[in-house]
Amino acid sequence: MHPDALELLAPAKTAAIGRDAISHGADAVYIGGPAFGARDKAGNEMRDIAALVEYAHRYHARIFVTLNTILHDAELDAARQLAYDCYNAGVDALIVQDMGLLELDLPPIALHASTQCDIRTPEKARFLSEVGFSQLVLARELTISEIAKVRAAVPADTIIEHFIHGALCVAYSGQCNISHAHTGRSANRGDCSQACRLPYTLNDAQGRVVAYDKHLLSVKDNNQSDNLRALIAAGVRSFKIEGRYKDAGYVKNITGHYRLLLDEILAERSDLHAASSGKATLLFTPDPDKTFHRGSTDYFSNGRKDDIGAFDTPTFIGLELGHVTQLGDKWFEMTANEDLANSDGLNYQHKRVVHGLQANVVQRKQHTEDGTLWRVYPNEAMHTLEGLRVGSTISRNRDHAWEHALTKESATRHIAIDASFAETVDGYALTLRDEDGISATAHIAVEKQAPQHPDEAEQQVRKQLSRFGSTEFILGKLDINWQQPGFVPNSALNGLRRDAAQALMAARLQACTRPARKEASQPPATYPEDTLSFLANVYNAAARNFYEMHGVKLIAAAYEAHEENEEVSLMVTRHCIRYSLSLCPKQAKGVVGVQGQVRAEPMTLVNGSEKLTLRFDCKPCEMHVMGKMKKKIAQTAPPSIITFHSRRN
Repeated sequence: MHPDALELLAPAKTAAIGRDAISHGADAVYIGGPAFGARDKAGNEMRDIAALVEYAHRYHARIFVTLNTILHDAELDAARQLAYDCYNAGVDALIVQDMGLLELDLPPIALHASTQCDIRTPEKARFLSEVGFSQLVLARELTISEIAKVRAAVPADTIIEHFIHGALCVAYSGQCNISHAHTGRSANRGDCSQACRLPYTLNDAQGRVVAYDKHLLSVKDNNQSDNLRALIAAGVRSFKIEGRYKDAGYVKNITGHYRLLLDEILAERSDLHAASSGKATLLFTPDPDKTFHRGSTDYFSNGRKDDIGAFDTPTFIGLELGHVTQLGDKWFEMTANEDLANSDGLNYQHKRVVHGLQANVVQRKQHTEDGTLWRVYPNEAMHTLEGLRVGSTISRNRDHAWEHALTKESATRHIAIDASFAETVDGYALTLRDEDGISATAHIAVEKQAPQHPDEAEQQVRKQLSRFGSTEFILGKLDINWQQPGFVPNSALNGLRRDAAQALMAARLQACTRPARKEASQPPATYPEDTLSFLANVYNAAARNFYEMHGVKLIAAAYEAHEENEEVSLMVTRHCIRYSLSLCPKQAKGVVGVQGQVRAEPMTLVNGSEKLTLRFDCKPCEMHVMGKMKKKIAQTAPPSIITFHSRRN
């Protein structure tokens, strides 16, 4: 990808959703293959990926396949074969976490360093660029100024990719082992149990309750809508939307939302351009608040904030509509600032618990000063709606009418072309030239005849040659060059138009060349550290060989190898519960009567029988969630066929 191009990168659970993403303006799509993706329930067959590649390449959009789990030795051959299958299917790049893959005989396919690689520093980014990664997915926790420092540390041809929307893992990606410790399900192998979304009670060092039954490890969802210009200035060129488990409605809505924002920026910047061809025309108005989210945050982009947590609930509350005004035996009435529809999903909060209901039938009553009055007949009996009372705030988390509109065709995407119609010795020719400068010509041999109505001949030619509606093209200028008007049968003109469009698409597909794999620097780059803990996720001998070749002397096995039997950091996070609860020593500095009294002593998270110790590393402003692997997990075989044992030098 050219450094002056901006790439909107959308997720796809299925190939069909990938097509939706492209039609709604995505410049690239990332999707899981049959195996080894970090979302194990979002895999796709290679034939479906190959069909998606062909569709994407019509627009010079790109397809990336996730091969970003850590691999054990017995999986390396299968992973290598999958890489070749992807290459043969036309895939543009693989998104990789396991460095063992770089030791294999891979096809010449571009490699992107997954966010699972935990890319936080300029030094690590430079190293990954030097060993052959052409695109780097940075840690979501970086500030905009930190992103700029990473950009400055790598060559211009290394693309910086950053998440701009969607769910946030509270831990640095690749630095969370809670799921494996408690359930045996490894997040590094695509099977996270999402312990971070559970409710916990927080106790201080003296055992006192600080927060009761709160989702203290759950953070709001990422939304960088207001930071795109700053991210571009910092050097980001690939703007990534999270969501390989999300449905088509989410992908259409969020892709369309950011397509509009980026197009607005591109209209201001002649020095930048979109990374693919064609213009998406949306048939709806995107609204990020209409699809699932836990509240919005720009996370650490502009520095640490104390309101990034979704502590009350990890569910989608949606947009506030109004308040309950009256209760009946089978209904309630409420004011609403928007129209309601049958089957809307509504909710209200009672005692910190979100209660959801479906509006089976809604009836518009009258307009009031507070909004329109509606009568709602819920699908649950009124007496079961605990805590619903006059004055309760009602929110909507499923707008049935809006979502239904997204189940239909909701966008079109066309490539702009100009056309030239001209006489030839034995007939006529039509040349099409697209917005990328690619052209193709088709010919017809017909007997030239004088038209019965010369003044209508050119109009008829224009009419027939302008009908590109069933193709990916939209016509701009049409030049007609003939010595004198002639009669050309409509069937001949339609065939000429179809042949020219097919020829142009063939030329476009031929011109859509894939980037080659970036060559590793020689001599081999030196890794920024000479010691790796289990958090480096080294799970096979090939990965060990990779790090040894790059100067690492001490290499521990990944947590999944079951060699860490003591309490360790199961999660490393920039999110700090102390800071969010105003209990950080740095917050107390300068406060009269408080300074020196607040210390970052360990705290404890409790969920039933589960206990996790919080330790606070104040120098880098990080929180470590400490714990041990459950005995029943530790006593089972590691999730591999050939167990990898690290060598302690």
